[in-house]
Amino acid sequence: MQVPYASDPARSRGRLVPEDESAFRSCYQRDRDRIIHSSAFRRLKHKTQVFVEHEGDYFRTRLTHSIEVAQVARTISGALGLNQELTEAVALAHDLGHTPFGHTGEDALDALMQPYGGFDHNAQAVRIVTALERHYAEFDGLNLTWDTLEGIAKHNGPVTGDLPYALADYNARHDLELHTHASAEAQVAALADDVAYNNHDLHDGLRAGLFSEDDIRALPVVGACYAEVDAAYPGLDPYRRRHEALRRVFGVMVADVIETSRAHLTQAAPQSAADVRHLGHPVIRFSDEMWRDLNQIRDFLFTRMYRAPSVMEMRAKVTHVVEELFPFYLAKPEHLPDRWRQDVEAAKDEVTLARLVSDYIAGMTDRFALQQHARLLGGPGGAGTWGGA
Repeated sequence: MQVPYASDPARSRGRLVPEDESAFRSCYQRDRDRIIHSSAFRRLKHKTQVFVEHEGDYFRTRLTHSIEVAQVARTISGALGLNQELTEAVALAHDLGHTPFGHTGEDALDALMQPYGGFDHNAQAVRIVTALERHYAEFDGLNLTWDTLEGIAKHNGPVTGDLPYALADYNARHDLELHTHASAEAQVAALADDVAYNNHDLHDGLRAGLFSEDDIRALPVVGACYAEVDAAYPGLDPYRRRHEALRRVFGVMVADVIETSRAHLTQAAPQSAADVRHLGHPVIRFSDEMWRDLNQIRDFLFTRMYRAPSVMEMRAKVTHVVEELFPFYLAKPEHLPDRWRQDVEAAKDEVTLARLVSDYIAGMTDRFALQQHARLLGGPGGAGTWGGA
């Protein structure tokens, strides 16, 4: 049973382009389905989290990460009586705007785009679902509901100050009320992202040999989960032991979010989804103790994984790829695909052209970016050349 502050599809603020509603699916279900069937969602298969796509078949990609986030988010949302379909739609879309090569690619593209309005992956996700997906007869984008768009734009909190151009452009036509918090469902998607990546980055880092299980047993939450498994299953096969321990870490984090958020919601007593937006603070939260523990885990991952020498070496290589592709396409836009030609010809100035080039590069997968760099600029394009396993 949903609570009064859950988002109600019958009270959705609707779509920018009015459509007849489905007789079989709620508007949030349709949003979720459109996201799953989008080209940008499929491309997440070949965009990685930390490692470059060819470095190993077992590492998480943006696609598997998004599915994991959606699973965690549905669990939390259901336990809190929120709308699971809206939660899932936001969770599945939250990484659509990511560039090739993870945050490394985003940092490189943002630096290159500073003269033209910068680059932000959340804003780019909004641009993708409102403009760049071009499959429907009556509109560009996916024509998602206001509620889902709001969640994509500000699931991490209000967006204030100088807006990324991709977000400012759409918000001028369809006000997403960026100064407020998002719905409780979108807030759930944001914390589900934290739960998912903190767990799977530990797993991927172990698989990559960047640290050992002895190292992570010193971490809060993780150590207690390993001790619990060892007590219950002495002598367990190492791979089963790892899985059992890390799935317990998942469970502890999810339970903490549910318990803490339920207490905050009871105290705040919102009577509608609008009340949640205007409370002035998030209602979906970790406990203070869990937040401190998560910060220790993040610090460990930052030092031992995100800034590991092998990862930093690859970061330098892929940064070079983006830094060379961007000025090449800016100077020679005729090398963009034919279907981009009309937009290129309509570009009235360098800023518009730069944003088109940014859209194109941001949409690339890891392997396609490497292939294009090799084809156009003579860089190494094969997995073997880049040290892939």
